[in-house]
Amino acid sequence: MSEDERDEQGLASGGLVGAFTAARPALLRYLTLRGATADEADDILQEVHLKLLVEKIGPVAEQRAYLYRMTNNHFLGLRRTAGRRARREEDWVEAHSGQEREVDEQPSAETHLIAREQLALLQRVLDGLPDRTRTIFRRFRIDGEPQRRIAEDIGISISAVEKHLARAYEAIAAAKFRLDGDGGNPRHLRIERGRHDI
Repeated sequence: MSEDERDEQGLASGGLVGAFTAARPALLRYLTLRGATADEADDILQEVHLKLLVEKIGPVAEQRAYLYRMTNNHFLGLRRTAGRRARREEDWVEAHSGQEREVDEQPSAETHLIAREQLALLQRVLDGLPDRTRTIFRRFRIDGEPQRRIAEDIGISISAVEKHLARAYEAIAAAKFRLDGDGGNPRHLRIERGRHDI
C-alpha cells in the first residue's frame, strides 16, 4: 500500500479508530452487561480494533452507533461459534460413547398432578356457569361448532353468543389468576372479538 493510500485510509477510518479508542471503556461495559467474560470482551474489542485498522471503512455519520453495532455483531458471532462448538462436542461424545442419551418424554409426576388440578378447576368453573353459557362454550370450544350455527339453533344473535363466550372466558381467566396466585384483577383482560384462546 502506498503512503497516499495509507493517508486516504487514515482519513476514512481514522475518525472511527479515534472514536473507538474513546468509546472502548463503554464498549467493554456493554459487552460485560451482555454476558461476555472479561477475556471474551477483550478479544472482541481487539477484533473490532483490528478490523477498523485494516479495512477501508468510512466515512460514517453516527460513529458511536456504528461501533456499538459492530461490537454487538462480533459478540453474536462469538456466541454462535461457541454454541456450534458445544453442539459438535456433545454430538461427538454421544457418537463415541456407545450410549444414547436417554430422554424421558413422559411428563413428571408433578406436571401430571398440576395438569389434573387445572383440568378439575376448569371443570368446576364450567359447571358454575349458567346453563346457556356453558352449552355455548362447550359447543364452540369443545365441539368446534361455528358461532352462527349455535346462534341459529338457540335463537339468539351472534353478538349474544360472543357475550356468553366472553363471560365464560372471563370466568376461566379469573380462576387461572386465583390458581396462579396473582392478586391482579382479571377484568383488565379484554376478550378480543373472534379470539378463541383460553
